[in-house]
Amino acid sequence: MIEVKAKRDIRKMTEAQLLDWVLEQRLPKFRAKQIREWLWMKAAVGFEEMSNLPKAMRSLLDTEFVINSIQEDKVQRSADGTIKTRFRLHDGHLIESVLIPVPAENRFTVCVSSQVGCSLTCKFCATGQMKRLRNLDAAEIYDQVVMVNQQCEDVFGHRLTNVVYMGMGEPLLAYKEVMESIELLTSPDGIGMSAKRLTVSTAGIAKMIRRLADDQTKVNLALSLHAADDAKRDQIMPINEQNNLEVLMESLKYYYQTTKNRISYEYITFQNFNDSLEDAANLVKLCKHFPVRVNIIEYNPIEGVSFVKSNEHQLDRFATYLRDHDVMVTVRRSRGKDIDAACGQLANKE
Repeated sequence: MIEVKAKRDIRKMTEAQLLDWVLEQRLPKFRAKQIREWLWMKAAVGFEEMSNLPKAMRSLLDTEFVINSIQEDKVQRSADGTIKTRFRLHDGHLIESVLIPVPAENRFTVCVSSQVGCSLTCKFCATGQMKRLRNLDAAEIYDQVVMVNQQCEDVFGHRLTNVVYMGMGEPLLAYKEVMESIELLTSPDGIGMSAKRLTVSTAGIAKMIRRLADDQTKVNLALSLHAADDAKRDQIMPINEQNNLEVLMESLKYYYQTTKNRISYEYITFQNFNDSLEDAANLVKLCKHFPVRVNIIEYNPIEGVSFVKSNEHQLDRFATYLRDHDVMVTVRRSRGKDIDAACGQLANKE
């Protein structure tokens, strides 16, 4: 029986490994740079696209390697401009990304996934109803940005301005892949985005927040808080049982002191659960440790979950209380209400 050698994913090779391969084939050194430019700057999905390489070299690459790019599977467009895309990975798994345009503020943000599914089982989240199947590769995260950026240019005539790691999965539990994707996105050999335009959102993994600080990353950090006392946070976010608010605040304090990078709290308000003035007072206390912005988020309901969004009056009271106590607040209204806009909602349909 003839054994067929599996092709290697060329995008998993480091710059040094690719150079070694080029030299082993007795090819000129500059060919490694050309290949990398095609893979990252030009986001090639096939070796035949690499038109400045000799045909024999393209054929050799195709024999030895594969480019496991993601494929657009389904697109939903909302009346408010939000575009949600479901992507199919090379192994058949599904993930999703969301383009959130705010033309009036010249802000065009993509929300990217970092895992297939999630292991944290947050009670209000569609992705939390899925098992974590695997982490995404750095290239699969990178592809989301490249493809949604093209979408953004085609629809709005504008490049992406921001990337947020707030899609499916917990980014700090896919740490290696997320850090590699950030390196690719900020590299002049890739998209060349500023690290200050990138935000990593975490449900609260204290030891990984400290690692993020020690690695001197330049990205912004967001904590998905959603409750300002341990009893309530335990109810909706099981991760809080191992990473309570005291431990989290210490790790965030360390992150800010080490990096001076911006920190924000993401706070979804749920009717009659975490939207009272007492909840607001607890939240104010958590804003005293370091400069922080609170993003209050209107809940996008999902099937089979009993939580409902706060009414307008209660949300306004909550936000006003925070502002009256010198907390920087942004209220983010729900986007894509007429599509499957909640995180994981579209991918979870299969």
